[in-house]
Amino acid sequence: MSATDGSPGRHESTEERADRNWDELLQELRVTQTGTQILTGFLLTLPFQQRFTDLRSDQVVIYLCLVCLGLATTAFAVAPVSIHRMLFQRRRKPEIVRMANGIARFALATLGLLVAGIVLFVFDVVVGRGAAMVAAGAAALLAAVLWLALPLRLRGRGG
Repeated sequence: MSATDGSPGRHESTEERADRNWDELLQELRVTQTGTQILTGFLLTLPFQQRFTDLRSDQVVIYLCLVCLGLATTAFAVAPVSIHRMLFQRRRKPEIVRMANGIARFALATLGLLVAGIVLFVFDVVVGRGAAMVAAGAAALLAAVLWLALPLRLRGRGG
């Protein structure tokens, strides 16, 4: 229901809807970007730790893949802001919002992979590969349920 007249839905122009959607998307990207930067920052400090030289070659490969994934996720989370900046004041906000929405979804997917990958890496170094596979699978499943299945279920209910 509209807060102003009791009728269903919002009463906003296409431009107002695009502005609102852009603001909401930016807030979501702020949360995503902060988490991604913390995880990537953690990864970037590891080579300077004493035990880093003890890693097996396969663990170094996993580590380097995670660094690349962290940097890619950061780039995806920042890309909508760059697109907005380049198209600023060109009356293309609805197009920007649609494009940024797709990029934000991709950023969430890569963030899920990054989280699962970091769990894999840490468990592999500390406990071993078997436990690492189980823990990474659990982390990936948790991300898939909370970030994909639950929102899709709520969307299917009209929520």
